[in-house]
Amino acid sequence: MLSSAAVTFLKRLLDSPGPSGFETIPAKAWRDEAGTFADVSGDVLGNSFAVVNPTGSPTILLAGHIDEIGIMVVHIDDDGFVSIAGIGGWDPQVLVAQRVRFLGRNGDVLGVVGKKPIHLIKPEDRDKGSKMTDLWVDIGAATRVEAEGRLAVGDPGVLDHRTLDFPNDRIVSRSIDDRIGAFVVLEAARRYAARPGTAKVVAVATVQEEIGFSGGGARVAAERVEPQMAIVVDVTFATDHPGMDKKEHGDHKVGSGPVFARGSIFNPVALRLLTTAAADLQIPHTISGAPRGSMTDADAIQVARSGVATSLVSIPNRYMHSPNEMVSLVDLDRAADVIAEACRRVGAGTDFTNR
Repeated sequence: MLSSAAVTFLKRLLDSPGPSGFETIPAKAWRDEAGTFADVSGDVLGNSFAVVNPTGSPTILLAGHIDEIGIMVVHIDDDGFVSIAGIGGWDPQVLVAQRVRFLGRNGDVLGVVGKKPIHLIKPEDRDKGSKMTDLWVDIGAATRVEAEGRLAVGDPGVLDHRTLDFPNDRIVSRSIDDRIGAFVVLEAARRYAARPGTAKVVAVATVQEEIGFSGGGARVAAERVEPQMAIVVDVTFATDHPGMDKKEHGDHKVGSGPVFARGSIFNPVALRLLTTAAADLQIPHTISGAPRGSMTDADAIQVARSGVATSLVSIPNRYMHSPNEMVSLVDLDRAADVIAEACRRVGAGTDFTNR
């Protein structure tokens, strides 16, 4: 199981506000932790790098994005109410009546998301979903001038939710997608550092994935690191709750182990390294079919430079892109173990073109 120190760090990471493009606070926490066992650096986009066995070869990139979805101030009206837009993909319904935390220039600013009360909504409109433009944030200001003393257009924010412990080794957080990916790659690098193989391993907390239509920080990281192999860690949809169609999304339960993607863009040699490592370690796992792209950092990494042998390890996640995403700590522990072991099995003779 994860150590108590690792869980404490994970919770600190999850509770750090850091929407896409504004990942400074969680990125610093990640680098501080990485510096206890690895060589640490950053880049101009905000990516953070932790290098283990720096003289080793070949080079393996472990990537997990550290950003979360969030909101941004786009307008402040004369009465001090704040209009917002989403940073990343939101279902506006989950924003209704939530508490939010803006990262203001003089410190955090709390607010609540407002919407017209149901009593005042016409009967024919009550079954219609809210749009982002139907909502506003109330920060308690009485005038525009007062509000602008605390907030400015362009200030980012997140939902004001803290990590919760649940039974059966489960945790709930607003930022599991995909701060747990950044956590898992760092934990895997830590375990690799304790018993390294011949490869150089570079764990990266990438940025801007939730808005990364051109590859975000992952593309830049892959160009910088020049890896021969990459393992991307993200979340996938858990299908063990009501309303999920396993025929469409596969059979992936919270607590059933990591999910390995098999599909068009993923390197079969890298996948075999993961599945054989999992089998030898007796780590349960499932396979997800990926006939197209994955909508993760893997899409950008696998076509970087002259191509990178890329694989995707996902953690089953309930209630994605909501204030209360849920995963199993056991799945995080298993994913870190199998990734570290897969890295140990990569050497000079590993032929990623053996397709």
